[in-house]
Amino acid sequence: MEQSTHEIRRRNWMNIINQCKNRPADITAKQWLADNGISDKSYYYWLRKIRLEAYEQLNVPAVTQLAEVSFAEIPLPTNEDHSSDWNESVSTPVAVIKCGNLSIGLSNDISEELLHRLLKEASHAGRCC
Repeated sequence: MEQSTHEIRRRNWMNIINQCKNRPADITAKQWLADNGISDKSYYYWLRKIRLEAYEQLNVPAVTQLAEVSFAEIPLPTNEDHSSDWNESVSTPVAVIKCGNLSIGLSNDISEELLHRLLKEASHAGRCC
């Protein structure tokens, strides 16, 4: 008997929720609820309850293992390692690789190894290449 009462209430609230979803675009949910004499607290209680029931029926497997995150440290030469010409070449790159929010400025004197490592790490991060 208790199960059938719950099911009747659930169907009633599903109907109310669908009507609220299909309200005119210029009316807020709060206004629609007030106009129809429906308590905000009851509406959101049932909305949450019905959403939780729908989610549980999906049988979404729990996440048991986090994806491995890796970082690559790419050491940059300091001013002591190079002359002042290095600073000028860094501030005005001869080529720029852009992909999304990632931007890599390249100078003429970049080593093939460093360029390869930059591209490898950028593609590993899924940002470009």
